[in-house]
Formats: sequence, C-alpha cells, structure tokens
Amino acid sequence: MDTAYALLFAAQMGRAQSIAAGGLPPPFSDARPMGSALYFMVTPTAPVRLHRIRNDQLYHYYLGDPLEVLLLRSDGTTDRVVVGPNLRGGEHLQLFIPGDTFHTARVMGRRRWFLGASTEWPGVVPADVETGNVEELAAKYPSIAADPRAIAASVRHDRGSA
Repeated sequence: MDTAYALLFAAQMGRAQSIAAGGLPPPFSDARPMGSALYFMVTPTAPVRLHRIRNDQLYHYYLGDPLEVLLLRSDGTTDRVVVGPNLRGGEHLQLFIPGDTFHTARVMGRRRWFLGASTEWPGVVPADVETGNVEELAAKYPSIAADPRAIAASVRHDRGSA
C-alpha cells in the first residue's frame, strides 16, 4: 500500500448531527456532534501516541496487522489488548476504551501496518483530547514504563526537505 493512498484513509470521515448545549450531562455541557468517527493507520514509525479522550471510544479493526493497545487506567491499573483478526488467538475486532483512559498503541506482525477506526460518543471536540506526558505516566505506572517510552521513541520525525 503506497503512502499517499494510505493517508487518504487517515482523514476524518464526518460527524453526525449536533446535540444542543445542555442536552448532555456534565462534563459534556457544550454543543457538540452526537458522534464522531475517524479512520487511522498505524505503522512502526507512526504509532498511536500516548493520549486520552474525555469520551468513551471504540477501536475497530479493518485491515493489516494486529494492534497492541496499552491502556493506563485512572485507578492505577493497566491492560494490554490486541485488536486484530485472529479471534481464536485472543485478538479483538473491537476494543472499548472508557473515557479518560490514557492509551498508546503499536503495530504487530509482518505486514507492518494497521488500518482501523475509532468511533466516539458524544462526538469529540479538540478540548476533549489530552496528550500524555510519557515520563509522568511512566512514573505513575512503573510496571509498564518501558512500553510507552519505546512506543514514543519509535515516532519518525520527518525533517522538511530543502
């Protein structure tokens, strides 16, 4: 799959109708979309960066290799879940991620890419997304500290060409 074609899948696919302000309980008291959906591609140099979303979300597997998702729960527990096609091998086609759960993910397997989607309800607005500080979270979750550090270190930082 060439990069230009793959990037087409990474565009947000649209949002449902809006919910009026006051139509949802706190902390979602502002007007916002009813739901949102986002296709995304993960590669060895473009993992899912450490972040959390205020909203509940559902990851969906579509194509490619499995995705290892590391969940850092607010109660101090962690979980490692594989989203992929091998149901008999314990992989999941979908993964529910509760709101306010920090998570990061990396691709596993041979083809070296994962194509999936995330759906959220109510819809996500920029204020709902928080990037995680790898070192702060590594200190809070020492038993898995090496994993978020390794995933963050795998990000390729393209330097513009002259």
